[in-house]
Amino acid sequence: MTTPFPFTAVVGQDDLRLALLLNAVSPSVGGVLVRGEKGTAKSTAVRALTSLLPEVAVVPGCRFSCDPLSPDPGCPDGPHEGGGGGASRPARMVELPVGASEDRLVGALDIERALAEGVKAFEPGLLAAAHRGILYVDEVNLLHDHLVDLLLDAAAMGASYVEREGVSVRHAARFLLVGTMNPEEGELRPQLLDRFGLTVEVAASREPDERVEVVRRRLAYDDDPAGFAARWADEEAAVRQRIVAARELLPSVRLGDGALRQIAATCAAFEVDGMRADIVMARTATALAAWAGRTDVLAEDVRQAALLALPHRRRRNPFDAPGLDEDKLDRTLEEFSGDDDPDNDPDPDGDGGGPGGPGGGGGQPEPDEGPAGDGAGARPEEGEGAPAPGGGGEQSPVRAAEPFRTKVLSVPGIGEGAAGRRSRARTEHGRTTGAHRPRGALTKLHLAATVQAAAPHQRARGRSGRGLVVRRDDLRQAAREGREGNLVLFVVDASGSMAARQRMGAVKGAVLSLLLDAYQRRDKVGLVTFRGSAADVALPPTSSVDAAAARLESLPTGGRTPLAAGLFKAHDVLRVERLRDPARRALVVVVTDGRATGGPEPVALASRAARLFAAEGVASVVVDCESGPVRLGLAGRLAGELGGTAVTLDELRADSIAGLVKDAQRRAA
Repeated sequence: MTTPFPFTAVVGQDDLRLALLLNAVSPSVGGVLVRGEKGTAKSTAVRALTSLLPEVAVVPGCRFSCDPLSPDPGCPDGPHEGGGGGASRPARMVELPVGASEDRLVGALDIERALAEGVKAFEPGLLAAAHRGILYVDEVNLLHDHLVDLLLDAAAMGASYVEREGVSVRHAARFLLVGTMNPEEGELRPQLLDRFGLTVEVAASREPDERVEVVRRRLAYDDDPAGFAARWADEEAAVRQRIVAARELLPSVRLGDGALRQIAATCAAFEVDGMRADIVMARTATALAAWAGRTDVLAEDVRQAALLALPHRRRRNPFDAPGLDEDKLDRTLEEFSGDDDPDNDPDPDGDGGGPGGPGGGGGQPEPDEGPAGDGAGARPEEGEGAPAPGGGGEQSPVRAAEPFRTKVLSVPGIGEGAAGRRSRARTEHGRTTGAHRPRGALTKLHLAATVQAAAPHQRARGRSGRGLVVRRDDLRQAAREGREGNLVLFVVDASGSMAARQRMGAVKGAVLSLLLDAYQRRDKVGLVTFRGSAADVALPPTSSVDAAAARLESLPTGGRTPLAAGLFKAHDVLRVERLRDPARRALVVVVTDGRATGGPEPVALASRAARLFAAEGVASVVVDCESGPVRLGLAGRLAGELGGTAVTLDELRADSIAGLVKDAQRRAA
């Protein structure tokens, strides 16, 4: 591949190169997701794949890249006669920008012409351009929800549908989906994650010699791009020829029963949901054999296929790191390493050669596996809250309690922020609440309002038949109300009073539960902590809730309670974030027992800080962590000064009796 970066200079680039080439050999593998830190040549490697793909035969003049040997019968530019001559062009790589509109992705239908002239005037979108090529999404984890839904539908059905008030257009959309992402900026929705056939983790090398070579090649490319490409032309031609040979060999590759048993046993052992992983592993192992020039799938192909196809499918929640226990993988493959004879008994001794036996994956999982293997489920029972050596009263971090489903906390009023699932907002998707004149292109027609606007002018326009005479001034855009994502800023009290009665584990469990809720509702999150004599921004606002969870787990406790410092710090964070993203409204969640003991006049200063939020109308919730028989009610008083509400840890649970009573009272009011 023509690239200014040596693959050996980035850890995981060999796997990335292999995953891309396997998809070039067999597009049915299902695409690649590339995860890694910034500056690791993810995009460079993906773009280099395009020049290695064979040319595509297309029907001349067809905007939807129909195959002349088997044209799409429903093509909007058709019908095309099958078996005719065609033209060849290079395979395309179409890039989907994160901020693209729906019309840019699926195409735009001219509603005005459809209503007034009765014709389907359709402008193809990126899905049409990517048909029989590559659809590349950089920063795919930041893609808006409505675009993700459209992308999932097209990837599942191999077709794109555009519907506008009963007028519809359909065209084929089969493409190789490639995405890159930086996990620090947030994780992918599980539905989209599962759509990627393979996943690869990349990271920059820490070897000085390899980093020197990266810089050397980058500078050489900048000085003479054409000469640099020519230097790699022979190697690129050899790779392209090998891809063509592997494609020709692929139909002859034999996937025996033994390899299929290994694939099924591996997916069962790692408790992968659904059957897509089995199918992807089978296709990947077959492509690996073809790439190696073999007609039989070997155990080494199955092993490599598992390492590429399973890690991202084992995530149970956003706090689980993707990965695969290679020792367990080897044990499973060895357990099911019988030959391909269907009459061969894989378990002659009857001691667990099936999915339910030892090593088969149907029994108890390994101690470090399962939904809680890497996340919040593992809870040490000893040593929690023990004073750290030399900590001067500071206590070592404690583990969070088990997360739970929380009540829905929302921002009052109607916003206009990024699409999400928390607070009410004016959006392009949702229930229709009214109509207005379109500002620019019409995207969502309000039919009743359009007819009402056109009806009084029919006689003046010379209407003589049954059809309605509609002009552009009559068209009305539907006003819709949906949900937006918010900035949920957590302000967590980590002082010594919070560690009393071993409350911090429960407090962290509550914040972890709210973080899970923020992940599901597409929020940005931030974390401010205060203890001792100051407050810190433990995590600036980000879309990565798992980064917030990691900061929370390592949070120590101890010292006084500088509540005012925490509130002032949170106010500063919101001020800066408004400049970056003014449309995104904030929800401040203060987790404290309400005590203020740090600094001069701590109570008065905390009250002054709280009133800043109330004066600016910032939505806030105080999670009251006070416990014990004697309660001072300080958290409730703080909530009043913030202009927000207070809930106890018990009331925060969605299934709590108190929470259900409050919800019923609010609905009745």
